[in-house]
Amino acid sequence: MEYIIDAKNKRLGRLATEIATILQGKKSPSYAPHKIGSDKVLVKNAGGIVVSGGKEKKKVYYRHTGYMGHLREKTFEQAFARSPEKVLRHAVEHMLPRNFIRSKRLNMLKIEK
Repeated sequence: MEYIIDAKNKRLGRLATEIATILQGKKSPSYAPHKIGSDKVLVKNAGGIVVSGGKEKKKVYYRHTGYMGHLREKTFEQAFARSPEKVLRHAVEHMLPRNFIRSKRLNMLKIEK
């Protein structure tokens, strides 16, 4: 089944949990934890996602280049301005179970600006 979700004025975390639940197949009657699931999700208006509590400036994304002392950081505001799709995909990715099926489930997620 294909789900179409409008992300305008929805909270990032609540939207990500809803998407992760669908991608795991928990909304289908043939749910099994070891199966990928056949449900696909299309998210529209990813640029309309909101966060609460001043997280625009407080929430920080880290990445390491591999060299000593090269820890890079971006605030939510900077990351969201550059690519709202990546912010949502990152949130959904971290809400899925960490196993070999994770990447296959993420391929069933399509995000539009």
